[in-house]
Amino acid sequence: MSAALKYTLGRIGLFVAVLAGLWLIDMNVFLKLMLALVFSAALSFFLLRPWRDALAGEMADATERRRTEKERLRSALAGEDQDPTPNPTPPTDGPDTAR
Repeated sequence: MSAALKYTLGRIGLFVAVLAGLWLIDMNVFLKLMLALVFSAALSFFLLRPWRDALAGEMADATERRRTEKERLRSALAGEDQDPTPNPTPPTDGPDTAR
């Protein structure tokens, strides 16, 4: 399961749990929703830290991969894409090269 999905489901689950706890209190529904949002955000800051860190790591890795691929494509378009190692096997003589 990806870290983004895990973190998102954790946030939603925490919100639902806090809302269920507040549902027993007699107050306005809008106020219950707002309090559940604020309390779940505060709790997720502490309780979901490992998942948030994993998500940040995945995002950083994806960003680095995109940056590397972008640099590779730019250098290939500029004509700077030279292999540092020469081809170790020379092409084989085909039927047209024996003439």
